[in-house]
Amino acid sequence: MKKQQSLFEMSLERLDRAANYCEVDEETLERLRHARSVMQVSIPIRMDDGTLRVFEGYRVQHNDILGPTKGGLRFHPSTDLDEVKALAFWMTFKCAAVGIPFGGGKGGVTVDPKALSRLELERLSRGFVGRMAGFIGPDTDIPAPDVYTNPTIMGWMVDEYSKLNRGKAPCAFTGKPVSVGGSLGREDATGRGAYFCIKELERLKAWVPAEKTIAIQGFGNAGQHVARLLHHDGYRVVAVSDSQGGIYQPEGVNVPKVIEEKNRQRTLSGLYCEGSVCQCKECDCEGTEMIPNQSLLELDVDILIPAAMENQITEDNAMRIKAPYIVEVANGPVNAAADDILGQHGVTVVPDILANAGGVTVSYFEWVQNRIGDRWRETKVHSRLREVMGDAFRAIHGKMEALGVDFRTAAYVHALERLNEAVASQGTYSYFNHQ
Repeated sequence: MKKQQSLFEMSLERLDRAANYCEVDEETLERLRHARSVMQVSIPIRMDDGTLRVFEGYRVQHNDILGPTKGGLRFHPSTDLDEVKALAFWMTFKCAAVGIPFGGGKGGVTVDPKALSRLELERLSRGFVGRMAGFIGPDTDIPAPDVYTNPTIMGWMVDEYSKLNRGKAPCAFTGKPVSVGGSLGREDATGRGAYFCIKELERLKAWVPAEKTIAIQGFGNAGQHVARLLHHDGYRVVAVSDSQGGIYQPEGVNVPKVIEEKNRQRTLSGLYCEGSVCQCKECDCEGTEMIPNQSLLELDVDILIPAAMENQITEDNAMRIKAPYIVEVANGPVNAAADDILGQHGVTVVPDILANAGGVTVSYFEWVQNRIGDRWRETKVHSRLREVMGDAFRAIHGKMEALGVDFRTAAYVHALERLNEAVASQGTYSYFNHQ
């Protein structure tokens, strides 16, 4: 039986592919094939009923050649070290692709956060920081929200970090509540960054928004915001889904109502929405078909936006993908084998290291504001984000056309060239041997 390729192995495969299209020192590649530092901890938590549970936590700093490592922290039952290593690797390339001075980091805790009470969730969040306090920091490694974490959790974490270090350290975490140093515009940054990429495609292809249909898998923070922005511009969002299932309406779903319903029911058990997409008549659902996530991916739409988890489009279903454009709002939703199949069928994939870079870009803006004691207006954040995303999109698209490669390979080449320049500036074998 063939061993299933791990996420980290898939990442290295994309690195090697990109290296074929640029002049890169072997020392750069060797550095990037290995994580700089890995921390794995156990976090004992006293539960509300008095019992003790121990949770596994991870933090990986992949590469810091461009600056302190930066990346999200997720709470998810399937999180493991291989996943976190791959995500940290992608963050290295994401930061390089959009030109922000961070390296790649990532973290996670293996837990179903929806099964915890608020108090248990706070204990876990603070417990993670207690174990990681010497490994992270504003000049070393800066966590941010990711899957099933949010500003409240970041607020607990920065408070715990500040207590342990006996001084306020708002720039040790990003994605915080605005009231404790978070940035305006951070909440919708990931979805807005993807939206700016789609607007660049619109400009290139001279699209008429009202004529384009969109399906979105994953209706959390990023999925909701990209849906809201595209709907406002006249795009027809015909299908959305979350972990419990999805809806399909050929004439277009009522996006504002679906968002309202998705977020309407919250409980005190874990700060998470327990509703699903459109499960009541108040959402104008008459004529709407309930569909599973797999069916949503295979709909005949113009743009498919996977905004959920990794490995959603694989060699098993890539042949059935009908959308000519895929915009990866999730990290790693298309695996390497599927990339080849999609490419053979003319599908353009705007890769995750570009399409979802809006989150880390505005996290960088938040870090800058915290360091200099400033507060930017939301209009400035949006304007700066559009500038960063537009510049990166155009540079990568130009490289794609110049090299005759797919969008993902062009993005990796673009990032790899920046990383290689930084490595070379510190000296490689050829330098020290006077070559």
